[in-house]
Amino acid sequence: MQDAGQFRTATFAAGCFWGVEAAFRQVKGVAGTRVGYTGGNITEPAYEQVCTGNTGHAEAVEVTFDPRIVPYEQLLEIFWRIHDPTQLNRQGPDIGTNYRSAIFYHSPEQKAAATASRDRLQKSGKYGSKKIATEIVPATEFWPAEEYHQQYYEKCGQGYCVTRQLDE
Repeated sequence: MQDAGQFRTATFAAGCFWGVEAAFRQVKGVAGTRVGYTGGNITEPAYEQVCTGNTGHAEAVEVTFDPRIVPYEQLLEIFWRIHDPTQLNRQGPDIGTNYRSAIFYHSPEQKAAATASRDRLQKSGKYGSKKIATEIVPATEFWPAEEYHQQYYEKCGQGYCVTRQLDE
């Protein structure tokens, strides 16, 4: 495990990466984000390839954070709040395996925290009889998306992606 003074990495997929990135960029202690593709079976995928659903990649956000300011467990809470984890391979109008809900863990500690938070949320009854569909899988190679996707909301304004606000 890294020293507590060092930045750490977390990777989340929760539908369209534009809105997910925008949500995490608001969090104190998040030093940086980048959107991209992970969990697939080809190298250096392009957006057009990922959108076919044939590469196995998810649109994801890589979050660099300072655990002294924002613990991983807080990032997990945000992840659960900004999307509907019961939807299988979709979020809002976006449908396909590339829009799946997933936590890509970078350490055994992240895996344990992610699993525990999912189990608590499932047992809470918040989703009634719906089962949480979120995958919790090891992080694999992260391929940054094209530059025009990075910090999209800051460049173009909010509009397309449907992501729940942090204050909901």
